[in-house]
Amino acid sequence: MERSIIALLHGPDQPGIVAKVAGWIHDHGGNVLHADQHLDRQENIFFQRVEWTPQKSNDLRSESDDFSTFANKDLGMKVRIALSEDCPRIAIMVSKADHCFHDLVLRVRSGEWNANIAGVLSNHENLGSAAHGYNLNYLHLPVSKESKQEIEREQLKWLSSHDVELVILARYMQILSSEFLEQVGCPVINIHHSFLPSFAGAKPYHQAYQRGVKLIGATAHYVTEDLDEGPIIEQDVARVSHRHGPSDLIEKGRDLEKLVLSRAVRRHLQNRVLDYGNKTVVFD
Repeated sequence: MERSIIALLHGPDQPGIVAKVAGWIHDHGGNVLHADQHLDRQENIFFQRVEWTPQKSNDLRSESDDFSTFANKDLGMKVRIALSEDCPRIAIMVSKADHCFHDLVLRVRSGEWNANIAGVLSNHENLGSAAHGYNLNYLHLPVSKESKQEIEREQLKWLSSHDVELVILARYMQILSSEFLEQVGCPVINIHHSFLPSFAGAKPYHQAYQRGVKLIGATAHYVTEDLDEGPIIEQDVARVSHRHGPSDLIEKGRDLEKLVLSRAVRRHLQNRVLDYGNKTVVFD
């Protein structure tokens, strides 16, 4: 597989950005594999994702640094760089529900995603045997109101010691504190079993049943201090009717949750997501 560099840029719009980026890559002997861009006309912010193979494939880091300097100084753009060969270390946080957990693990084990699972963290013992069956580390730390602060310190210590670059909340039914989010040092993706902003909080399928909705959904988003209000990465819905009770909605919702979370994680791992403000640009 060709080794390539991926750059995600965003900043104030100006004439000629696409040409200047392509020109820099051409002048350095590179070959553009993919390029996509978007302009937020309301905010006048330009976004671009560009991937290219450099002339010297053994010196990707050096060329990445040079491109970052060019994007910052010459274009006034913020830039995030990734390499096609990067294999991020991820941690999965779970409680009792196992459907998203199994789906994530099997996608990594099958080679669908270029990532390694550093381990699983949970506030319950329920999925310990399943994690061990996958030969995964399992850190069980029961959480109570009194112990929450200390438990989060233990979790942060574990994540840091295992060099985790992405945390996935696979139906982890605990609210992460602002202190945790400030110190975790990497993105956190959550799957919410609702089509946000509808039915935020607890038991959204029961809320949906009480309202008699005809659509239920699931939302994957980056976690912020504002509960269930982080930048949305992916959403999907399923049609339901008056014949579906809460248990039917939960069953349909689980399928949606797996699909929506896997799409969000895939796009994050492929470096296709740019978050700004409280929104995202997700490149196809």
